[in-house]
Amino acid sequence: MNFEPPQLKLQAGLTIGYGKPLASAAEEIVLGGGTHFLIARNGRGKTTLLRTVSKTLKPMGGAFEATGKIQFLAEDLRFDPEITVTGIFNAMLPADKRKAAIELATSMELDVRKPYGKLSTGNRRKTHLIVAEYSIDPKRGNILLLDEPFSGLDAYAREIFENIWRTSSDGVLRLVSCHPDYDSMGMPSAIVIQGEGIRHTTGSEQTWSHLKQQLN
Repeated sequence: MNFEPPQLKLQAGLTIGYGKPLASAAEEIVLGGGTHFLIARNGRGKTTLLRTVSKTLKPMGGAFEATGKIQFLAEDLRFDPEITVTGIFNAMLPADKRKAAIELATSMELDVRKPYGKLSTGNRRKTHLIVAEYSIDPKRGNILLLDEPFSGLDAYAREIFENIWRTSSDGVLRLVSCHPDYDSMGMPSAIVIQGEGIRHTTGSEQTWSHLKQQLN
């Protein structure tokens, strides 16, 4: 790797909110390449934090630093309902990435000839994630902000994406907001919004079962 690795630094005092403060980081949080999960109860600031880091929402206090190309995959992302999946790939991806994107879609039983508006929720999510993954710049560090990417996604497709994440952890930092659907899901690095605080917790044995007990 001959480029500066991705990094996200949330400075102590960073405060997120929309209209009024929701949560603040009491201590500095530094994230590097790899997958970091973002968890909180509904309405406690997961999407607000992702929007803040993507610079579509201003912090209510404090600051953060991001090193790398930032992409924000919003949960409510939509494409024109008449355009096909192939058309989306042609419009959004570099020419040298489109064949691989179509092959990945086919492996997950995503019909690339079908109009976006006729796709199931899960297949729309596959489309979004493929676009995000094949938009990664291999010549620099990348930061992917993923808001509920697993919603409606089948277990097989989810496993494929998790394998992709593991093999590209050096050059890509992924901050993933999610509601895990099984207690044993490993979360060795997690940003937790608990009450009015934002904190980072790590551990090789850390699972969703352990972390969800800490939410309030």
